[in-house]
Amino acid sequence: MKVNSKAQQVIPIVLTFLTFLALWGILYLLIFALNLLPTKEKIIFTLHKRDILLGLTIYLKTSIDFAIFIGNLMHSNPGWKKRIAIELGTAIGNATGTFLILILWTFFKEVPILMTLMILIASFVLIRMAEESFEEFLKYKNFTQIHSSISILQKQLNLINKFSGKFLKPIIPNLSITNIKVLSFVNLAIFSITIPFILGLDDFAGYIPLFSVINIYGFTIGVFFGHMILNIGLFLSPQKTIILVRHPIILLIGGIAFVGIAFWGFWEVFKILQLLVLNLL
Repeated sequence: MKVNSKAQQVIPIVLTFLTFLALWGILYLLIFALNLLPTKEKIIFTLHKRDILLGLTIYLKTSIDFAIFIGNLMHSNPGWKKRIAIELGTAIGNATGTFLILILWTFFKEVPILMTLMILIASFVLIRMAEESFEEFLKYKNFTQIHSSISILQKQLNLINKFSGKFLKPIIPNLSITNIKVLSFVNLAIFSITIPFILGLDDFAGYIPLFSVINIYGFTIGVFFGHMILNIGLFLSPQKTIILVRHPIILLIGGIAFVGIAFWGFWEVFKILQLLVLNLL
């Protein structure tokens, strides 16, 4: 059965909203189950505008990685059916990473070794993505005055990626965000989960210090809501989105953002390990 062009535009957007509601429901059930455990602190089911807006704002400030990733997926895999696969995959990947961190936080509250490992992997993934963004940026003839500086930075990142690639390859088989192949519906959905899952782990792990001053339930809903807004914006105008995410300025900003977040992750790892060493002395 053929679907007219208007329906092709509406269906993914409606599905984006339904996915948000489904993830909200899963979050509720997950927290309900975690609250049944004999833990001292329970997660309260209250919704405050402050918590939701904080989660939404923080997510959108760090969403350039998702925008570039989703935009390049849409570019390499056009069509409304594959847009549905991208929506489901990215939403599930982001939410799964978030749920995992939430579970770990509830069980252990502080898991230094595990947190260190996850943040370290995510940081190396971001370094790989930064190098690819800069490589794509250098293909454009715009902003030639900074090409030499970006080229030097890219070469330095390449040295890091040669080291990290040895242990990242078995974990993440394909990290490319600028050279994505045409995939089937199922493979596209699976691939769409990969990077958002890792980024969801890294982002939400970074939010852990906030958990003592905010309501986790409302904050997490704000994060999911931010992802929904991002997807709807992308789906409303896919052609403009494709042009936008491949714009040299976006590639440059994205690469710089990846580097910044990655080295922030390395700094967090250093601080955690430093505390562990001091506790052992």
